[in-house]
Amino acid sequence: MTTGSGSPKGSSALSRHVGFTNDALVPSDARFADGSHVRIEIPSVENPEALRAVVDEAHQRKVPIHRASQGSGSMLLTNEDLREMAQIGADEGLEVNLFVGPREEYGIGGAVRSPDGLLLSGRLRGFHQLRYALEDIERAVEAGIRGFLIADTGLLEILQTMVKAGELPATIVWKVSAVLAPSNPVTFRQLVALGGSTVNVPSDISLAELAEIRSLSNAPIDLYLESPDALGGVVRGHEIAEIAVVAAPLYAKFGLRNARAVYPAGQHLHDDVVANVREKVRRAQLALEWLDRSSLDLSISKPGAEGIGVPEP
Repeated sequence: MTTGSGSPKGSSALSRHVGFTNDALVPSDARFADGSHVRIEIPSVENPEALRAVVDEAHQRKVPIHRASQGSGSMLLTNEDLREMAQIGADEGLEVNLFVGPREEYGIGGAVRSPDGLLLSGRLRGFHQLRYALEDIERAVEAGIRGFLIADTGLLEILQTMVKAGELPATIVWKVSAVLAPSNPVTFRQLVALGGSTVNVPSDISLAELAEIRSLSNAPIDLYLESPDALGGVVRGHEIAEIAVVAAPLYAKFGLRNARAVYPAGQHLHDDVVANVREKVRRAQLALEWLDRSSLDLSISKPGAEGIGVPEP
């Protein structure tokens, strides 16, 4: 899918009347392995029912989905759930990326629940949680999952050692969580050097800051074009074209502002989870319509493209 066929009405009008230009920003020469600029991610896809809803909504709206990520943790999915999500992902050529658990916010510590303790969310406390995190990943890998969301650098180091030793498949995508979101290029590069396949950056990052990150690394950038309230409630899907120009390869990620928090999810939150992901696909459709209005020749990956962590059930 290639966009850019629409006329750049707004930008051309602004250029004519006020001389607007973004020429000072350096376009990215980096691309995904298939040569594309953009892929679409739907987050908080917590269970098989939500994943089926994403697929159904995407088919109806003709929105390409390349990654469905999850936040509660694969530890809260049954073996049957894991196998079912792996099969759906394999059938659709999309990555099913599961958060690792247990994490500090699920533990017995009190600091993470304090006003200043939110930065501890996602970290792993002691060998105890590290061991369970590794078992959580091994369990999901056995079901065919090939994508995991990592929020602890120590865990990431161990995982890379296991991959090099042949103890985990080399095809796994290690997605660095928004909990670790780097705000500068050097930290971004460090997380890639530790083994991050793709790295989530802050949702309020500027175009200039994205260009700076891209100057030091070609690794895919994950960016909430709409972020949940807990991450600032940014709504910037209309900026997708200019963001992709400087940030490609870009995972355009669609959270949902003003929505109920669902972690850890379960049957008690089923309706919220499903309604949320359906609306996120609609938000992605809106962004792609803005992308199509631009004068920029930006391409979107096809399902199952190289580098997508498609499950192997």
